[in-house]
Amino acid sequence: MTPMPTRTILAFSGLVLAAVVAGAPFVLNEGVLRLATECLLVLTMAQMWNLLAGYAGLVSLGHQVFIAFGAYALFLTSGWLEVTPIWVLPVAPLVAAIVAAIIAFPLFRLRDAYFSIAMWVFAEIVGAFTMKSQAVGGTSGMPLATSKLIDFDWFEPTMFWLAGALALGTIAALYRLMTSSFGLGLMSVRDNDLAAMSLGVDVRHNRFVAFVLSAAGCGLAGALSFMGNLFIAPLAAFDVNWSVYMMFIVIIGGIGTLEGPILGVIIFFGLRELMTGPLGLSGGWYLVGLGLIAVIVMMVAPRGIWPALRDRIGVRLLDVQRAAPRSSPATVASTVSERSAV
Repeated sequence: MTPMPTRTILAFSGLVLAAVVAGAPFVLNEGVLRLATECLLVLTMAQMWNLLAGYAGLVSLGHQVFIAFGAYALFLTSGWLEVTPIWVLPVAPLVAAIVAAIIAFPLFRLRDAYFSIAMWVFAEIVGAFTMKSQAVGGTSGMPLATSKLIDFDWFEPTMFWLAGALALGTIAALYRLMTSSFGLGLMSVRDNDLAAMSLGVDVRHNRFVAFVLSAAGCGLAGALSFMGNLFIAPLAAFDVNWSVYMMFIVIIGGIGTLEGPILGVIIFFGLRELMTGPLGLSGGWYLVGLGLIAVIVMMVAPRGIWPALRDRIGVRLLDVQRAAPRSSPATVASTVSERSAV
């Protein structure tokens, strides 16, 4: 029996997941629905961080700044136009992408740890200015001015549907992007930028596109996250833990893979709910547990849990790695004869 093509399996799986997302609000209670929404939004953020670090080779310690820009853009635009925030959601990724495009020029002059630290410093500076600006509420933050326009009977289901569509769309878009010629060039830049440049790959352009896309995705996910809270404050929006969570999820799941962040989110939230729920432990013990898992995974499986499982069970549905083409026996024989003749 001929095995089903991978693309057909992925398309069928996508349809099944879309159906599950569409029907989940009718069977899940409000608490579970809110947790699932949070998981999906954090998964989107992790995939965006993975795009930058796992495929472009740029490790950011300040990605929380794009989450904040997206969220504040949504709150301010919705208030200025006096419309339901859902209608102005496109503003969030647009603003985050514009900011990323502007700061990319000076940041791309830095390499490795200097780039990471510069991103963190930039986020801290913007956060400090935001806390001093009364136009956005200062340190006290600001509520969503148009919350009265929201239909709260359908608010939680709508938030879940938006988060689900964003997460599934992000994974599908990243798979399509990384299996294209651009994705191949981006991975070559990650592995060896000098070698990629010698082969004609535009290193700066590829990293610029990845950086802007990563910022836009985090901006949209951040806007949805704070829209669900109906309130935003600088200490929460510019919290460095956003980047820490993204890094943890990607690293333990498997950096440079699309399946890794999915597994990382399951471990991250599963451990949190287990330790703070049935075990009744404080948040401090939860962070200790996360740290222990991270250390163990980095020692036992440096590439992450998913690559180790993938190599063992041989499942490669979302694998975007390329294999070198094998030469045919005739080609090999011709090459050998030519070398022998010489």
